[in-house]
Amino acid sequence: MQDVLRRNNVRVFGDPTGRPMVFAHGFGCDQHMWRAITPAFEGYRIVLFDHVGHGGSDRTAYSRAAYDTLHGYADAVLEIAEALDLRNAVFVGHSVSGMIGVLAAIAEPDRFTDLILVSPSPRYVDDDGYRGGFARAEIDELLDALDSNYLGWSSAMAPVIMGRPDRPELAEELTNSFCRTDPEIAKDFARVTFLSDNRGDLAKVASRTLVLQCAEDAIAPQEVGRYVAAQIPDSEFVLLDAVGHCPNLSAPEQTIAAMQDFLATS
Repeated sequence: MQDVLRRNNVRVFGDPTGRPMVFAHGFGCDQHMWRAITPAFEGYRIVLFDHVGHGGSDRTAYSRAAYDTLHGYADAVLEIAEALDLRNAVFVGHSVSGMIGVLAAIAEPDRFTDLILVSPSPRYVDDDGYRGGFARAEIDELLDALDSNYLGWSSAMAPVIMGRPDRPELAEELTNSFCRTDPEIAKDFARVTFLSDNRGDLAKVASRTLVLQCAEDAIAPQEVGRYVAAQIPDSEFVLLDAVGHCPNLSAPEQTIAAMQDFLATS
């Protein structure tokens, strides 16, 4: 158990007798990105962690073979859940971690009975009858830029992802988070993230689900969030009056209110 918790830099706090609530960060981020959200849920047993290669995780635990699909990251989440004996938990996943949570909940539905997906996307590449937000050529260009100059890519993309030019400190924080992530692992994770296609998994979700979407998001347009909610059987969609891909940082009050409303009915 200690190996699992150390590998993913797991922190547990809040009410030890409360319902478990697991927060999973997105690409290039770490658990610190939830700092504006978790204080509102102190009545829960809060679990934070870092994906391997991010934040304070054990980077030596990474292997490309183990993490070559999002299933590898979902398996790591389930190992954390097993180590902490989590049942009937709430899983809150930002961006790519939304699909990681979907896969974990499908594999072991008793672990995560409620899902909160913040700016999720099951596929970033456009397809016939489906808008993911990017043409395949755009994704290839993005990955090539990341390969050739990770730090330059990070500083250029962070303001786009955050979408708040009026608050440059948020883009700077995201840039710094990207820079703390192991560059080689980040490149692998980017490929796994942006080339994944989990549309076929959504209908398998038995967990009650909330999909949170910003009105303007350069990474996951509104159509994506509505698609996710339409495909998951027991789900609801909430459109936040906010911009950017990270409402947990840029619009925490709205994000908290939507989460609390959803959980109040569980």
